[in-house]
Amino acid sequence: MSVLEMKVPSPGESITEVEIATWLVKDGDYVEKDQPIAEVDSDKATLELPAEQSGIITLKAEEGDVVQVGQVVCLIDMDAAKPAGGEAPAAEAPKQEEAPKTAQPAPQEAPKPAAQPAPAATQTYATGAPSPAAKKILDEKGMDASQVSGSGRDGRVTKSDAELAAVPAMGGNPVTATGSRSTTTTKLSVLRRKIAQRLVSVKNETAMLTTFNEVDMSEIFRLRKQYKEEFAQRHGVGLGFMSFFTKAVTRALQMYPDVNASIDGDFKVNYDFCDISIAVSGPKGLMVPVLRNAENMSFASVEANIKDLAIKVRDGKITVDEMTGGTFTITNGGTFGSMLSTPIINPPQSAILGMHNIIQRPVAVDGQVVIRPMMYVAMSYDHRIIDGKESVGFLVAVKEAIDNPVGILMNGDERKGLGL
Repeated sequence: MSVLEMKVPSPGESITEVEIATWLVKDGDYVEKDQPIAEVDSDKATLELPAEQSGIITLKAEEGDVVQVGQVVCLIDMDAAKPAGGEAPAAEAPKQEEAPKTAQPAPQEAPKPAAQPAPAATQTYATGAPSPAAKKILDEKGMDASQVSGSGRDGRVTKSDAELAAVPAMGGNPVTATGSRSTTTTKLSVLRRKIAQRLVSVKNETAMLTTFNEVDMSEIFRLRKQYKEEFAQRHGVGLGFMSFFTKAVTRALQMYPDVNASIDGDFKVNYDFCDISIAVSGPKGLMVPVLRNAENMSFASVEANIKDLAIKVRDGKITVDEMTGGTFTITNGGTFGSMLSTPIINPPQSAILGMHNIIQRPVAVDGQVVIRPMMYVAMSYDHRIIDGKESVGFLVAVKEAIDNPVGILMNGDERKGLGL
């Protein structure tokens, strides 16, 4: 018999272990070569594990197990013939049928002993003597202790029993739970645990501070309304908000290079490129895929790349390399309705820009009160490397570009700036 040992491949540099998130096949199934058989969580992404050969699979790890890179997680019998109709071998059927039969008598017997002591307990509680505190409450309300079920030892009526029983006597409603009281405990995935560790470490290890401003989205609304269809026909993608903010951020990063830097021990590392991490919410949690050299991208290129990365996150196809190496992060809590927040830095980066929802608000323009679509923006930064002057100047530069995208981001030519 020719058996293949399938080992956990390395998802990326510095990753030594993964967690079996979900088996996509059952023990004894016939699998085809390259068929996804499992989803594994690393501390950076969720990846699919494809079958290396065709055959009958034997699982060697359970869902939720943390396994080392290179560890055997399943065996594939390559000599096994494919069952008719692609089903599991017939030999497995009796096991599945017999299990319920042997398990049936147990539930029938279990309720009998459990139900026997219940009447005795009820009788004991009904005749239990009240504690002094309980007796005082019952006397005040004109109630008899025999009317109260006691929860104390030997059915003794406690103070809380008396207080609870006294509520209906006073014409109120008893403070009792009538709905479900069940709880569910679920182990956090490796990715979620890693995110938690990183967020806590950022709060503990950086001098994080947040500065705020607001931007007027009127011009961006006008451009999107005027060129939305033409832009989509020309470039095959929609004209969204993220391309404007990405272009505004890359311009501001070039104006304030300390924001586009990180700390490495006692050294500051400045980058002459702008790799922008875009926070995307996926089925497994928040992912931050990276736009490489975003400073050289057009509006259409930014939108196309963000769309491609978002689809990969949604489908679980994103790779570790595509989420590594950003120099600055943009996150948009406004898609979920957030009005204002203080985003947490994505280490080892030194700053992050938070976008929020857009609200029609009255603002003063040239001495007149007008209604404009306004958005609050927040920039959290590491004060160890970025001073207040740079942080405030950076956010003002972003505001200027969003308030006046044609003049600042498109050199006065909106059609050329949008590639039309």
